[in-house]
Amino acid sequence: MVTVGSMIGSPARATMLAALLDRRALTATELARRASVSSASASQHLAKLTASGLLVVERHGRHRYYSIASADIAAALSTLERLGAPLPRPPAPRESAAIRQARLCYDHVAGGLGVGITDAMLGNGWLESSGRDYLLTEPGDRFLQGLGVDVDGARAKRRLFARACLDWSERRAHLAGALGAALAARLFELDWLERSGRPREIRVTARGEAEFARLFGMTSAKGVGDH
Repeated sequence: MVTVGSMIGSPARATMLAALLDRRALTATELARRASVSSASASQHLAKLTASGLLVVERHGRHRYYSIASADIAAALSTLERLGAPLPRPPAPRESAAIRQARLCYDHVAGGLGVGITDAMLGNGWLESSGRDYLLTEPGDRFLQGLGVDVDGARAKRRLFARACLDWSERRAHLAGALGAALAARLFELDWLERSGRPREIRVTARGEAEFARLFGMTSAKGVGDH
């Protein structure tokens, strides 16, 4: 705890870690810009974060790309992020509304959309609440397999399978864990979801709107609990 605390206790390092929760690897230059520090300072911070095991780095050509070391670390950082005070410079109102509605919480769908999907899965009997986790029912297993979600692959991963993750904007749980990540990956493959171009923010496509209504029973994929 002391080691991790010392790593995230620096505003610059905390900002870098938060930027990487978007799950996209970033270069040292990009992270320096996000943290408003010099290139030399960013290199020192990144060396510490890598040595601590919080980040991993890969070299591609002349560039080094940094990313969160594991989904478990990302989940822990997301939890700590929810405990903190609001940032001194919040996003613009339009961006704030958009990211509250639909975003990625590292590798699974969050915001109003994530909660709406989870509510629909509970309402359809595909998931059952079990403390801090969800149980995938047989009908739910069949539905997700039919949708092309790699349920078996998610079960084989060395992480929690179907976690209930408290959504920071909705204050209700959305589906996380390996199953949540597998579902999100498939929704992008099916072109139901797309990235907006802003960190973490995602959008429901026209096709996604129709399919969420048809298969999940959600009258509006842009609304919370409309199913």
